[in-house]
Amino acid sequence: MTAKQISISTPDGAFAGYLAVPSSARGPGIVVIQEIFGVNQVMRDVADGLAAHGYFALVPDLFWRLEPGVQLTDKTDAEWQRAFDLMNRFDPDKGVADIQAAIDALRGREGCTGKVGAVGYCLGGLLAYLTAARTDIDASVGYYGVNIHQKLDEAANIKRPLMLHVAAKDQFVPPEAQKKIVDGLSGNPLVAVHVYPEMDHAFARVGGAHYDKACADLANGRTSTFFRQHLG
Repeated sequence: MTAKQISISTPDGAFAGYLAVPSSARGPGIVVIQEIFGVNQVMRDVADGLAAHGYFALVPDLFWRLEPGVQLTDKTDAEWQRAFDLMNRFDPDKGVADIQAAIDALRGREGCTGKVGAVGYCLGGLLAYLTAARTDIDASVGYYGVNIHQKLDEAANIKRPLMLHVAAKDQFVPPEAQKKIVDGLSGNPLVAVHVYPEMDHAFARVGGAHYDKACADLANGRTSTFFRQHLG
């Protein structure tokens, strides 16, 4: 596996992405959609792990319109405050357009099979859902996405497989919002929703306060199988 910074073109200008390349230099692509902390070590580690399993994994810098190159951790109050400020100023519609640009960049890379998936966490979980509804992605996975319940009017547009991992005790997604998500997506055979009963937000973030290895391994195993099925 090798990794490098690449440039992604959009009608509004170019922005950076972290690309991890499989050692075979051939395989499907996956767009890794950031949390509110930018393209930090956690997201790069996710990409590196996917590349080790044979994927071209690209983490686009979705905060580039606000501040390029953001790399925060979840370890200090100051970083949390800055992350929430960025999230509150972030335009999800522009973000999805940038994800489509990242999809196109992967499909255009030599060695990529043309099949491209997306996996997102937190803010990226919402964007993974919107990516399933608005782009030509082949398959999407969202972990503990925030505010999906406010976008359920777009569920009818989902034409490719989508998997959502929901933390039942997510401090940012109350039970009534979770119920709306489950009920609102239950009629679509392309959507699978997995609920993790005792988990809080970011249970799959390695090193995070709510990391739970057993549930993270379960969710990641489901994600791995899902991508093998739909991107192979």
